[in-house]
Amino acid sequence: MNDRTSGSERAEREELARLLPAPAERDLPPGRHLHHKDTLMRLIDQDGDRVTAGPRPRPRLLRSAVLLPAAGLALGGVLLTTLAVTGQDRAPAPSATGTGFHATAPRGAAVLLDRIASVAEKSGEQTVTGHQFVYVKTLQTENNGAFGGPAKLTKPREREVWMSQKAGPVIDVGLIHEDGSYFPIKVGVPDGQPAVGYPAGLNRPTYTWLASLPTDPDALLRRLTTEITRDQDSRDTPAKDRDQAQDVFDTIGELLRETVMPPRTAAALYKAAAKIPGVTEDSDAADAAGRHGIGVARDNTRTGERTAWIFDSTTLEYLGERSYLIRDTSMGEKGTLIHVSAVLERAVVDALREEPSTTT
Repeated sequence: MNDRTSGSERAEREELARLLPAPAERDLPPGRHLHHKDTLMRLIDQDGDRVTAGPRPRPRLLRSAVLLPAAGLALGGVLLTTLAVTGQDRAPAPSATGTGFHATAPRGAAVLLDRIASVAEKSGEQTVTGHQFVYVKTLQTENNGAFGGPAKLTKPREREVWMSQKAGPVIDVGLIHEDGSYFPIKVGVPDGQPAVGYPAGLNRPTYTWLASLPTDPDALLRRLTTEITRDQDSRDTPAKDRDQAQDVFDTIGELLRETVMPPRTAAALYKAAAKIPGVTEDSDAADAAGRHGIGVARDNTRTGERTAWIFDSTTLEYLGERSYLIRDTSMGEKGTLIHVSAVLERAVVDALREEPSTTT
């Protein structure tokens, strides 16, 4: 934390902390909860160091916040509490395509993403009904360090998630199995108010909804940008606190994590990612299972973190994700690992708690 913090700044931090949604059933797992809060507070520190007069920028939440149990918010495809603290000082002006991007990924990354898209498009199409569940099993390591202090990684642990494929609105979103316990994922609201279901969409991406997205990369970028902007506008997020390119990259990453992706949609997402400026190729990246592959990465220059999607170097299959520091911060020195995951299995099942290996 900044030793120069004044009483008014501390009060503002406490107010910002209160903006974080309280979980419906129990707290966020310490690692991910602390990661989000640490990110938020580090940005406040940076703003305090940079701004000498006038009102201070106020980072806000990206998504409309609904209340889920903690495990449902940790690491993954439930997209309801992503922090919009990735903005740069100025919002980009819209381009001719309506995405606001004035450049694309370097040629190496663009060629790699085009190859990945070609492979993804040839994967098998599935039939998924509203009565089924998408099952994803992952291995994850996350930051469990003290708030404001250095990162301290947990041991790798497995996580299983079952996500409802109903179009909605849905209150019972799904189920998570983690640390030996099962946690229902329920959409909720503050105490004393009736629960409100959540429809399929960007924040609850069902297979059917994903299949409905445009498959033209430019059209898909416009669609994602519009939906992200709508979420930010609903929370009155100032333009100076937005980074359109980072927001779209993060959103595509979220869509890849804990879903079963329609082939044409997957191909379109990868081709769209190739149009995001700042996306680069990482020649060697390892997932939580120790599998080495090739990465597609982008630096969040404001938070000082790089996130890389990892793909098998031979098959170009998505393996997982890795985030680490690209400069010294309160969380550690440059190169410090913040989070790493590995997708072990994806499937469509007929019931909660059903695993693909138990299906006859």
